[in-house]
Amino acid sequence: MAASRYVRVTAIIGAVVVLPLAACGGTGQKNSVGDTVSRAAHGDITTPGGARRLSGDQSKSLSANISDAKAKNIILLIGDGMGDSEITIARNYEKGAAGAFDGIDALPLTGQYTTYALHKDGKPNYVTDSAASATGWSTGVKTYNGALGIDIKGAKHGTILEMAKAQGFATGDVTTSEIQDATPAALFSHISERDCYGPEEMAQDCKAETLENGGPGSVTEQMLTARPDITLGGGFETFKQTATAGDYKGKTLEVQAKERGYQIVRTATELAAVTKADKDSPVLGLFSDGNMPVSWTGGPAVRQGYLQPASKCTDNPKHTADVPKLADMTQKAIDVLSTNQAGKDKGFFLQVEGASIDKRDHAADPCGQIGETVDLDAAVSKALDFARKDGNTLVILTADHGHTSQIVEEYSEDDLRALSEDSKQPIERVRDVMYPGLTRVLTTADNAPMVVSYGTSADVGVEDETHTGTQVRLAAYGPRAGNVAGLTDQTDLFVTMTDALGIDRNAK
Repeated sequence: MAASRYVRVTAIIGAVVVLPLAACGGTGQKNSVGDTVSRAAHGDITTPGGARRLSGDQSKSLSANISDAKAKNIILLIGDGMGDSEITIARNYEKGAAGAFDGIDALPLTGQYTTYALHKDGKPNYVTDSAASATGWSTGVKTYNGALGIDIKGAKHGTILEMAKAQGFATGDVTTSEIQDATPAALFSHISERDCYGPEEMAQDCKAETLENGGPGSVTEQMLTARPDITLGGGFETFKQTATAGDYKGKTLEVQAKERGYQIVRTATELAAVTKADKDSPVLGLFSDGNMPVSWTGGPAVRQGYLQPASKCTDNPKHTADVPKLADMTQKAIDVLSTNQAGKDKGFFLQVEGASIDKRDHAADPCGQIGETVDLDAAVSKALDFARKDGNTLVILTADHGHTSQIVEEYSEDDLRALSEDSKQPIERVRDVMYPGLTRVLTTADNAPMVVSYGTSADVGVEDETHTGTQVRLAAYGPRAGNVAGLTDQTDLFVTMTDALGIDRNAK
């Protein structure tokens, strides 16, 4: 696997090389758009200038990447829980300190956006969950943690996917989580509790919103009604539930999907065979009962894990050949959306989520989260490959919130004993002070140790590490990419994307 290879960056490449690219604007006009960038260091990081990632002034490069032309397509890629620390950890491990990701680090225009949610009284909740954050960019409205597609008063707000579909665009929703999970569900559902996946959960936690009570129904039922052209991820287990009201009362959600014309695919082979997906015959890929298995595995961080030998990550045997990679799902979605009639006539909106960066961060599992970040990078590369050729696609990369993992200083046992002697504190006390959370040491692509620490929980074996309230990276390439620069908010992204596609946000 790529993670086990030692990577030495020697090519002298910088960020100011601009390759002209013909781009068709919404009116058919040709526009000059700059290329993506390389951020790998110049060469030997031990020599003067060797660690530089620029080879000169980048003003012309940045200018060449700014265009106010309308975009025909948008590909929005989300790294769930992928704060700057998670990106750095993954880059160090896979590419080395001087290396760069081919996708994540190649987007030329970058900024940050704020991620806070709201309490129901309107005051800021500084640490968001994925539901409130995704509602921000999908509807332009801030809400409370746990809510999808509604504001703090419970009022429904249309999503970018719903608007795009209603106004003639092809639409897609890809994730490595259950398709009912917060980030993918924010594109098509309006509900007070994100966990109301199916009729069974609705009966317990969302009774007022059930179909029999005149509500919109469960997250899954709302997805079947919203009808994106292609929806890929996990979550098949919920489709075994039975509808309790409506036109499909007494039938399982799987049967309902088939009767409504969905093509259901369950394996990578079946996905590869798909040649068409549109409003008449949408594709529903369900590749696992729950969340899709992660690509890499390794031991979790533990108390005083810094004392264990440094280790490498390995392939997860549960991620078999029957399970498609995120990059493969992204490519398939791009292929069918760009070639179906709506995509050709009007364009498409596609959201792609690397979901388990967050989930493995919660579990203090560095190899799990690193592998998912590497997989997301491959998906970003697929999006950029298409955008470079197409010339009229806006690619955006961001996260929904920050998370807990970070790189901390390495202390040897001799260092800690010296601190113990100097402070006249027991060695056990010094260890707890210097490493209060969970740690694990990994050997990076530089063949160097990296201590990854999780500091928001000291519990071992419990998915209890928490989100953080930091602003997160926002990066883009293509028409309107300049609108991600500087400091914005998640709700700004909704306006940026709808404006880029020329969507009428007031249309009924």
